[in-house]
Formats: sequence, structure tokens, C-alpha cells
Amino acid sequence: MTDCLFCKIIAGQIPSRKAYEDEQVLAFHDINPWAPVHLLIVPKQHIAMMSDVGPEHAQLLGHMSVLAPKLMRELGVTNGFRSVINTGPDGGQEVYHLHMHVMGGLRPWLKG
Repeated sequence: MTDCLFCKIIAGQIPSRKAYEDEQVLAFHDINPWAPVHLLIVPKQHIAMMSDVGPEHAQLLGHMSVLAPKLMRELGVTNGFRSVINTGPDGGQEVYHLHMHVMGGLRPWLKG
């Protein structure tokens, strides 16, 4: 998608502070973090939102779910973290490319 912010980040057209990358996903630090450690895990395949996910995406979502704790450990988060996937306007989604927020540190969800 030519106008998708995350597709542009994945393509290297917009810089990001990468935490991890493989053939399926890119993980990078959020530019407006809600926690001391705040990553976004984004599939390289453009999927607009969680409600567009089907059985064919099970392996991808599993990969994202297994990657989250690994990255948190590597970044020194040892006392728990929060994973959030906002979906659609009522779910607070701002960028319409599926992404998982992974936030660790001192109770980041108290912000909102």
C-alpha cells in the first residue's frame, strides 16, 4: 500500500529504530512511547486490522506472540509487559496496518 505508514517503514522509506527483523515481521521502537520499552511488532504483509485476519494468518500471529516476550527479555524487561492490538476506530487503531504494541516497564497502561 503506497500510503501506509508502516509499509513505508518496512520498505525503508521512513527511518525507524529497529529492534528485530526477519522475513515475516519488523519490530521497532515506538516514536511516542507509553512505557520505558515500547515496541511495535508489524507483519511485513499488509493486513489492515485484526478483524481482517483469517486462518491463513495463524502462523504469523503465533510468530508475533512468541517474539514479544523474547524481545522484552533482550531489552531488560523482567517484571512483565503488556501486549495490545488495537482494532478499528472503536478499538483506538490509528495506523491501519496490523501491529502489536509491546510495552514494558513501570506500569505503562496507567497513561491511558
